[in-house]
Parts: sequence; C-alpha cells; structure tokens
Amino acid sequence: MEQQRKRLRFMLNCALFAALTAILAQIEIPLPLIPISGQTLAVGITATILGSKQGALAMICYAVIGGTGVPVFAGFSGGAHVLVGPSGGYIFGFIATAYVTGFILEKTSFRFQNALLANIIGMFITLAFGTTQLKIILDLSWNAALVAGVYPFIIVGLMKAALASWIGIAVRKRLVHANLILETKQEVV
Repeated sequence: MEQQRKRLRFMLNCALFAALTAILAQIEIPLPLIPISGQTLAVGITATILGSKQGALAMICYAVIGGTGVPVFAGFSGGAHVLVGPSGGYIFGFIATAYVTGFILEKTSFRFQNALLANIIGMFITLAFGTTQLKIILDLSWNAALVAGVYPFIIVGLMKAALASWIGIAVRKRLVHANLILETKQEVV
C-alpha cells in the first residue's frame, strides 16, 4: 500500500510540474527566432523541488504532451513539428537540464547557493541543446547560432536561475515539511 502511495505521489508530482511548465511557457517576450519564455524558469523550479529523476520525468511528460499536439509550448504551440523545428532543441534540453540540476542538488544539498550553481549550469545545458538544433535546422554558422540562440538569453537566464533557486528551495522546504516529497540525507543534517 505504501509503495502504491509513493508511486501515485511520484506520478502526480510529474504531472503537476509538467502543467506548471505549460503555464509558464505562455509568459513570453517575442524575439526574432526564439522567444524568451517562462519555460526555463519552470524547468529550474521543477528540478530544484523534485530532484533529478522526477524533474527529468516531468520534462519528458511536458515534451511528450506538447509533441502530440497539445498546445503547451511557448505561444500556445504544440506538435512534433515544434520538437524537430528550430526551437525544439531547447525543449529536449529541458530534460537534461532538469536531470543535471536535480542531480547536483541531490549530491550536494538543497540550499540556495547550490541551487543557484545547479540552475546556472542547467541554463547553459538548455542553451547548448537549443543552439545546436537551431544551427542544424536553420543551417547557421556557429557564430550566427550563438547570436540568435545564446547571447540574448544569458542575462535573463541568470535572473531566472536565481529566481528558480529561491522559489524552488522555499517551496521544497514546505513540501518536505508537509510530507508531500521525500527529504534527502543532506536535508536531514
């Protein structure tokens, strides 16, 4: 019975944070090729709260839901064409970002400083995935891909990393206290 409750909680957390990502994706600032959106903020919050496995699974759910055509991506878009299009690499990067960010926190501790470092590393992972696909799909030079897919996002990305860290740690503490997510050994100390 306890195992079923843990599994249900795991699935609900993944679904909830995939939904959070879909909601924050609709907050966007349009740019010529790739808009600035709340998606990356949601990825950071998700990884900071849920950790590596659940965070990555939530992002897989998000990508699958959007890939099937449900309009959960930025600008209420959806469909496989988005995943294989110029901005699709960012969405695939969310999975790796959530895993690595959560993994860093699990191996260190769920504290703001560690969350900030993990979220900054995660930001660059997302940018690397996104820029690589942007370069390939649009047949850009690396310089053009960096100009379109990285440079406009660094300052905003650092701000979102700080915000995701602060929100994520604060919410995680409350969820652990409410017994809605399991605490790690580092949080017990």
